[in-house]
Amino acid sequence: MNDDAHRPIPRRWLAAHAAGQRGWLTLAALAGVSVGVATVAQMALLAWIVSRLIIDDAAPGELGGAFALLAGVLVLRALAQWGQEVAGQEASLRIRQRVRAELLDHLAALGPVRAGDRHSGGLANQLVEQVEALDGYFARFLPQLRLAVAVPLLILGVVLWLDWLAALFLLLAAPLIPLFMALVGMGAARLNSEQFAAVSRLSGHFLDRVRGIATLQLFHRTAEATAEVHRAADRYRQLSLRTLRVAFLSSAVLEFFASVAIAVVAIYVGFGLLGYIDYGPAGELTLFSGLLILLLAPEFFQPLRSLAQHYHDRAAALGAADAMLVLLAEPVRGATSRPLDSEKDLAVLKMATLSHPGRGRVVGPLSVSVQAGEVVAVIGPSGAGKSALLQLLAGFVTPDTGQRLVRPGLGIAWLDQRPLLIHGSLADNLRLAAPEASDSELCQALERARLGELLVALPEGLDTRLGEGGVGLSGGQAQRLALARVFLSRASLVLLDEPTASLDEDTEARVVESLRALAAEGRALVIATHHPALMAMAGRRLSLTAAGLPNDVEEGADA
Repeated sequence: MNDDAHRPIPRRWLAAHAAGQRGWLTLAALAGVSVGVATVAQMALLAWIVSRLIIDDAAPGELGGAFALLAGVLVLRALAQWGQEVAGQEASLRIRQRVRAELLDHLAALGPVRAGDRHSGGLANQLVEQVEALDGYFARFLPQLRLAVAVPLLILGVVLWLDWLAALFLLLAAPLIPLFMALVGMGAARLNSEQFAAVSRLSGHFLDRVRGIATLQLFHRTAEATAEVHRAADRYRQLSLRTLRVAFLSSAVLEFFASVAIAVVAIYVGFGLLGYIDYGPAGELTLFSGLLILLLAPEFFQPLRSLAQHYHDRAAALGAADAMLVLLAEPVRGATSRPLDSEKDLAVLKMATLSHPGRGRVVGPLSVSVQAGEVVAVIGPSGAGKSALLQLLAGFVTPDTGQRLVRPGLGIAWLDQRPLLIHGSLADNLRLAAPEASDSELCQALERARLGELLVALPEGLDTRLGEGGVGLSGGQAQRLALARVFLSRASLVLLDEPTASLDEDTEARVVESLRALAAEGRALVIATHHPALMAMAGRRLSLTAAGLPNDVEEGADA
């Protein structure tokens, strides 16, 4: 079944988020209307002052009150413009925070396995660039959409009161502008969607080349990699220019029709004042009414002109929303957390199965229970589903069928054969598991993980900087550093995926010794392994067949 059929329409999704900040958006629109009222008052005062100076031959000193009132109107207009901008930005900020939290919550619900299918560069682009692309839509376009109707109607009413024929000219020109804007901008959302997809691919492409720079240098492929990045960047440049061309064309269409309409009104007013036109109300035009109509004519089109300037914000938001909805449309199945049948049980799988796209079923159906204080070794040939079983127990993925039950509030620690180490100090890496741990607690955890000698040998101790991925440590030291994090975490259930893979015998013995110390604390350990030393320390062994089915369960460390 096509997932697009179940994905929300971007316009409706954006409207749903806008509804949550209706108060701030309404306030922005009301402030914009106040700007329109102040503008009409400003132009009326200017026309009246000019009429008094020229027609009534009044001295400037006699119009001090009018000038003071004009200054006050200008201040009020500036305050209203400031209020419109602040209200729009506040609504946009709150919506962007909510959208970013929605994306992060969905990624957390997908779990690291399914979220890992997406490139980290593309995800970063969605969480930063695409969310920020919503700013102009909510902060400026939505308020301006209301103002593009309210303010021209207000000005049209004033012009109609002064001269109905001039109002008719404005009324006839007004619908042409949004009509041609819509025609020009029909493909803008599609172009923006392509642009966002291109920059996501560019982010992932560049990140892949940076991560593999050492391999590229070894095989003398840096020139080809540079050329590939250049081609991807050039493709993004072309898409960006296509989007800008559409935006400029939309503005040019508006400016053309607005200029023509203003010119027609100016010709009518000028000929009317000179007496060349005597049709309708033209003979009743005065300097005040004619000048006020001329001053208001550009302001009549200004809201539409501003709407055209922000129309590309709408296209950008639709393109970004369409890309984000693809991620949000991925189905999420929640794990069950409720009291278990046995007080000793920490996690239970009941007839659970798991499938991966392109591979079919990788594990199950199987039923497994893990109790407090026991050590379980998961064994079987490569591809039997040992890692998938650990992922099910951890909650990284949810079973396609069957159930996963865990004790409420259960703490789970995960130790991979390639543990995550960040670019930072030794203390920074340890505090990933216990942010509030003191230095003495960090040192104690390192001692228990058999890294006390390393700590003494390091010149800066806990402040020693590590490269990304543990650069500066051997494989065994990285594994034991990850074990130290497990000691700090106080998790009741520890899941280990081939923790001694690719280690020499001496390092493996040290890691096994640390794991025995961990099990001695009463924590439950589930270890996926091929190594006899780890199997020997297990009180129970779960053997999987090549098809991911349970083969048998052997009790006892020597079974």
